[in-house]
Amino acid sequence: MPDILIEGPDGSFSAYLAKPTGVGPGESAPAVLVIQEIFGVNAVMRGICDDLAAEGYIALCPDLFWRQQPGVQLTDKTDAEWQRAFELMQGFNQSKGVDDLITSLDHLRGIPGCSGKAGTVGYCLGGKLAYLMATRSNADCNVSYYGVDIDSVLGEASAITKPLLLHIAEEDQFVSKEAQAKIKETLGRNSNVTIYSYPGVNHAFARVGGAHWNEEAARLANERTASFLRRHLA
Repeated sequence: MPDILIEGPDGSFSAYLAKPTGVGPGESAPAVLVIQEIFGVNAVMRGICDDLAAEGYIALCPDLFWRQQPGVQLTDKTDAEWQRAFELMQGFNQSKGVDDLITSLDHLRGIPGCSGKAGTVGYCLGGKLAYLMATRSNADCNVSYYGVDIDSVLGEASAITKPLLLHIAEEDQFVSKEAQAKIKETLGRNSNVTIYSYPGVNHAFARVGGAHWNEEAARLANERTASFLRRHLA
């Protein structure tokens, strides 16, 4: 599947695009904007896009670190890559990143063959950004996997008017139990929000090949996500 260029207000940036097969002339497919972890648009993110395309979605994962270092593709396998990933996260402008995602969402909806229905799925840093897409964009639905620092932006919760699904790792090393409780209490008041909590698993439990990957929890979370996307994008 190809990398494409998207023109934004501050310049152009790349994105990985995966399209479903079997969509004939005059037919259309819904779309999913995949939001990267701190490792860039790497093999894991590209694999998620490919899996979504196999399920019948047009999937797009934009490079959110392009202002710092275009084309980042790190892994979680070495200390040096972790250090670089954290540096990129620290230098990341969150508001600009959301702007890039909104631009990407508009681009995604304009791709030939897109039905116009489009949601987001984000992981880690992308999990927080998926929440912010629920508060700041017109995405039809949003999914957050173990989003970090969501508790700091709960003041925006009243802006959520479209379905939002959150997967929370109860033993998340980056999200305290206090923060988790705050998220559940605040967002639990919004009928548009569904929250699932996974006991005994750590951050990034759904990252295939990752140190904390948990097959059972990942399967359950991914099944819930698949059902959620079908319900709101079909």
